[in-house]
Amino acid sequence: MNSILIVGVIVFSGFICGEIAKKIKLPKITGYIIAGVLLNPDLSGIIPANFIAHTDLVTNLCLCFITFSIGGTLLYPRIKKLGRGILSITLCEAEFAFLAVTLGFLAVAPFFIHIPGASWFATFIPISLLLGSLASPTDPSAILAVTQEYKARGKVCSTMMGVAAFDDVTGIINFSLAIIIARVFVTGGSFSIYSSLLQPLLIVVASIILGIAFGLIFNWVTSFIKKETEGVFIVLILGILAFCFGIARYLHFDELLSTMTMGAVVVNYNAKSNRIFKILERYTDELIFVVFFTISGMYLNFSVLASYFGLVLLFVVFRDVGKILGAWTGAVIAKSPSAVKKYTAGGLIPQGGIVIGLALLMKQNDIFNAFSDIVISIIIGATVIHEFIGPILAKIALLKAGEIKEGIG
Repeated sequence: MNSILIVGVIVFSGFICGEIAKKIKLPKITGYIIAGVLLNPDLSGIIPANFIAHTDLVTNLCLCFITFSIGGTLLYPRIKKLGRGILSITLCEAEFAFLAVTLGFLAVAPFFIHIPGASWFATFIPISLLLGSLASPTDPSAILAVTQEYKARGKVCSTMMGVAAFDDVTGIINFSLAIIIARVFVTGGSFSIYSSLLQPLLIVVASIILGIAFGLIFNWVTSFIKKETEGVFIVLILGILAFCFGIARYLHFDELLSTMTMGAVVVNYNAKSNRIFKILERYTDELIFVVFFTISGMYLNFSVLASYFGLVLLFVVFRDVGKILGAWTGAVIAKSPSAVKKYTAGGLIPQGGIVIGLALLMKQNDIFNAFSDIVISIIIGATVIHEFIGPILAKIALLKAGEIKEGIG
């Protein structure tokens, strides 16, 4: 099958499955992932396995747009308006999930994962750190779909949306640090203060500085375009985002932090920022999501998933316990209303979006080859489960909080 025909099959299949998922009240992302699973070379044989091995360029470009859009949520007035409560809950639920999964897998991984030559330092600690960092983000699109469908209104609803919108940022930072530290463990580098602490922090700071620089370049270029069209903005965004991502990779910085920071600079310091992000939402988001998540489903290794399905379930349990305890703790610290303490966590269970992108980015690093398929299979399996149960739990939480109108739930 030629490459153009394969692209057509991927996009059309993803679109159809996304629409079917929407019809049965599931997030479209779930449909896209299922389309990818159905097209998986191990299952259907429609798409050649060697095609999947050469999709890094496409997935990286998609990640550029996704992380740029995440950065675009970091509008300072919006963050300030959300207040201490949402920021406290966001920090606690994201970090509790990270700790719960990391510590949980440190305890159980040696009993489930049997890789030749596996050791604590080179295998179990890196796997636990990487999976822990991938536990932080929440899928805001699933929460948005539930609140819109049932016309939910109230403090619990607004808290869910605020937290879901911002914990992707915490997740990217967690992942950036985890992958740097995991690399030290896998390669057997010396555990000096520099390699274990200062080097990761320097990479994070350098990545942020690079993102600021490219954000300012983008703002400077757009200030000179007086009769810009929407097509011009799309070309500029693609070109400068790819430039930023590519330079970050060349310098061994963190690509996702750089592109996310670029988005934050644009949304806060570009007079045309509202129009720019609306253009992305209108013209590119749907295509990016269809392509990215359908391809993501095609990466699922069924033999690995079958062998480690118990770890998928444990990941779900550890993450959800961390989310629940973290959301409650954050609400207590912020002295939030009782309903926010009790029910906010119910809307933080959906997981999708950036976590699969992070896992695929990890797979591109050859030093993680010994266990990258295990991590990806656990994450995709857990994502499908979370995208099924998450919207249901969010609806139940909003019903108990009394924020769904009578007769609609």
